[in-house]
Amino acid sequence: MNRSKFIKGFLLAGAFVYTPFRIMAQTARKRIGKGFFVKVGKDRFDNSIGLLEGDTFFTKVSTKDTDGDIYVFESTRIKEGGPSLHYHFDQDEWWYVLQGEFLIKVGELTYEAKAGDSVFGPRKIPHSFSKVGEGEAKLLMFFQPAGRMEEFFTKLSKGAAKNMTEAEQDRFREEHGFKRVGPPLKYFKKL
Repeated sequence: MNRSKFIKGFLLAGAFVYTPFRIMAQTARKRIGKGFFVKVGKDRFDNSIGLLEGDTFFTKVSTKDTDGDIYVFESTRIKEGGPSLHYHFDQDEWWYVLQGEFLIKVGELTYEAKAGDSVFGPRKIPHSFSKVGEGEAKLLMFFQPAGRMEEFFTKLSKGAAKNMTEAEQDRFREEHGFKRVGPPLKYFKKL
């Protein structure tokens, strides 16, 4: 084989193998490329997400900031209770209690979490949490990777599920990366 044909063939094969990776790199989204500051009690975009009466989410790190790697928000809750038992297909979830008290169930274990406590919930493991007690309570919640959770909460706050049947709500959840598998966490008030 002629040496120049070999080199040309080798370079052509390398270009052929490299091209898809180059195209993917060019089309990949970019991170914001700079740090930012979010004041206490504020949302990253000055547009908090309101879900239920007295339940407000303040985005601290947006999915857009991290190219989908993480989503962090502070949940301020007034009413007792929380979401249905569910699991995420691809997201790990972490809760850090800033104020108040929560019951947090992950798998078969239920934790009584107070200010300063944290709980980790791995993907594909059913979990739920419930605010307990009087007054305001706050959680810092972290999803990794972010998935479509920020989008889900934003749509929910705009009334997307308002007139949906239970089956439609379940499909809506699954479209956003998680599945309801049981009722909300029940708790008993201390006498």
